[in-house]
Amino acid sequence: MGLLYALLIGAIAGWLAGKIMKGGGFGLLINIILGIVGGLVGNWVFGALEISIASGAVGDIITGVIGATIVLFIAGLFKK
Repeated sequence: MGLLYALLIGAIAGWLAGKIMKGGGFGLLINIILGIVGGLVGNWVFGALEISIASGAVGDIITGVIGATIVLFIAGLFKK
């Protein structure tokens, strides 16, 4: 169940990050994949900075969206 949860949260985070980046996205499927990777990046960034966002699904989505936005921004630098 943990893998399914991570995929669902990553998909939501990737979709939201694609909406935030406006033109920085790569399409729905790639944004979802980058959202899953972004969840890992977000967890790493917030862990390194010792920042705690809300707990539960809302906190996971916020962390994933921030991480996915970072990943989309970096990926956008290579896109050009």
